[in-house]
Amino acid sequence: MDKPKYIDLRADFAFKRTFGTDANKDLLIAFLNELFRGRKVIQDIYYNKNEHVGDTEETGGVIFDLTCTADNGEQFIIEVQRSSQLNFKRRMLYYGSKLIADQAPKGSRKKWDYKISEVYVIALMDGFPMPGSERTTKYFHDVCLCDRETGKVFYEHLGFFYIELINFTKEEPELKTDLDGWLFVLKNMSKLDKIPLYLRKPVFEKLFNIAEYSKLNKEEKIMYDTSLKRKWDNEAVMEYARRESKAEGKAEGIAEGMEKGKAEVVRNLIIKLGFTDAQAADVAEVSLDFVKKVRASLKEE
Repeated sequence: MDKPKYIDLRADFAFKRTFGTDANKDLLIAFLNELFRGRKVIQDIYYNKNEHVGDTEETGGVIFDLTCTADNGEQFIIEVQRSSQLNFKRRMLYYGSKLIADQAPKGSRKKWDYKISEVYVIALMDGFPMPGSERTTKYFHDVCLCDRETGKVFYEHLGFFYIELINFTKEEPELKTDLDGWLFVLKNMSKLDKIPLYLRKPVFEKLFNIAEYSKLNKEEKIMYDTSLKRKWDNEAVMEYARRESKAEGKAEGIAEGMEKGKAEVVRNLIIKLGFTDAQAADVAEVSLDFVKKVRASLKEE
């Protein structure tokens, strides 16, 4: 089968290669600026380590897809979430809180005076709707702390962007803004054979140029193909979960089915292939804590 001309930007390796390198940081800056829709203009960023360790061995750490800091200190977490989770919103809240907590000095907090930088979490939800919410056609959620009665923003500098790609259904002729353009290519890049007319702008032309499969070297092609297979496997698990939830007639069945499907994948990786916790977490795209719980249940059995 012939390879598509362009890579799938939602595959883990493709996303990090496209948006997570200094050579391509202008692409990430352009995307972030479109999310803020004029409310903020980011001039420059630098990338941070994506692993944040816990304060103690018991609390553990987290690994983000991408983290970066703007030139004025604003911090960003960018996550491509490929499967629904029961505690998805809590997880994103924990991620943002982790970046805030890590800013506290070990001593002299009085002098520090809680000078917390702005923190924003961007969650690209690939193939599933917002868990725990009534299903709508809305695809872009710009969330902040606000007064429940008046709707007035209470605290401006902690924000969450949730993007439901499953609800973004615009076709090429319907693209009206650059944000439309970014969401369109994130969802459809691997289906295209040329750059759409509306996107013939320098930043998108660069994106399409580096996203050509033929531009990958041998090692990159292996890594991309492996990453793409994981994405397909995840989609297969999600389809299984949907069927299970439909058969059981549960509103929360998709999320529960995903948990069950992921657990079964991890069980097979441990029992049949002898994977370590870290290897199983990487292949199944789950947290280390999730793998440890599965391993503990195997010991109990």
